Amino acid sequence: MIQAEEFVEAARNLGFGWYTGVPCSFLTPFINYVINDVQLKYISAANEGDAVAIAAGAAIAGKPAVVMMQNSGLGNAVNPLTSLTYIFRIPLLLICTLRGDVYDGLRLRDLQDEPQHELMGQITEKLLQTMTIPWEFFPTDAAEIESVLQRATDYMQQERRPYALIMRKGAIAPHALTRSSIPERENSNSAHLQQSFFRDRKEQRISRSEALTGIVELTNPENTVVIATTGYTGRELFASKDSANHLYMVGSMGCASSMGLGLSLARPDLKVVVIDGDGAALMRMGNFATIGTYGGANLTHILLDNEVHDSTGAQATVSAGISFAKIAQACGYGVTLAGDDPTLLDTLFTADANTRPKFAHLKIRPGTLEKLPRPNLTPEAVLQRFMNHIGSNWQLLTPNS
Repeated sequence: MIQAEEFVEAARNLGFGWYTGVPCSFLTPFINYVINDVQLKYISAANEGDAVAIAAGAAIAGKPAVVMMQNSGLGNAVNPLTSLTYIFRIPLLLICTLRGDVYDGLRLRDLQDEPQHELMGQITEKLLQTMTIPWEFFPTDAAEIESVLQRATDYMQQERRPYALIMRKGAIAPHALTRSSIPERENSNSAHLQQSFFRDRKEQRISRSEALTGIVELTNPENTVVIATTGYTGRELFASKDSANHLYMVGSMGCASSMGLGLSLARPDLKVVVIDGDGAALMRMGNFATIGTYGGANLTHILLDNEVHDSTGAQATVSAGISFAKIAQACGYGVTLAGDDPTLLDTLFTADANTRPKFAHLKIRPGTLEKLPRPNLTPEAVLQRFMNHIGSNWQLLTPNS
């Protein structure tokens, strides 16, 4: 058993100052120590997949990040671990607990656990191996910490991909919580602006391409970055205007807003615009609450809603009856706009949200461009160009530097 301080301070010496995740009782002392330290950043994510994406946003801002979760939630993180951090090559330190622990194929006699952890306890190590994420057990002796972190950081520096530590029960001594992890904010209505912009007929709605062109015209590439969700949105943004300040998501559906949140928090000097889709937003709607709680005025979240999964055959989503703007308002966004008139974009970019993020729900018509191209750069190349544009360099420190 080690003290939480021993690991966290050793990790801090290597540059790790950003933490996000979903709690597990095994992690409680560790999370408490991080929350108690005002010099460290802890983001409480709605789910494990969002936590991975939030940490990825911090990492591409040049901030080494740690993701913490229970192994029963590891399945929720499979998508961004395989289609975001893997293909874009984003290094993260993953700490995953081992509920339902087994030893040499036999359940540990002195470990009592809930039945829902039985199978995941048996397959956690295999699941990480299948995702090509190297792992080792979290250190239980202070003398092991430096070597464990050295192996992890060496791999992350060389391969620029996640490395996992599996934490068994009792690895960390108790540590009391002395402050809240949730930031104090003004009343959510203090900076709120809500307007609706509707035209008469659905046929009059603009296309996705027209909306993207309008967004690009309203952004300054010198101080603004644009993250486009997977599918036709990223591809049409590329076709409309390829730029170094654009990041085209591929896979990791629903994670664009989480990654945008992480980036906006780690780089408050940047304006971050996230372009979402209705299917993607529905898939990970819990991140609306996380953005409303932690996000700042430098984050703008735009949802282009054509009421279908366009890139997979135009199957209908359930968005026709959903008021995303009201959801965003209830979650704490400072500005929430809704409608099918493109002038709402002008209002969005000129509105003052005080210290809170802004949101617009713009209805568009289905369909895409003929012969829609795909980006001619690999995801890794797109990300590297993006990081160069914002002056970001993911670099761990050397011990005692």
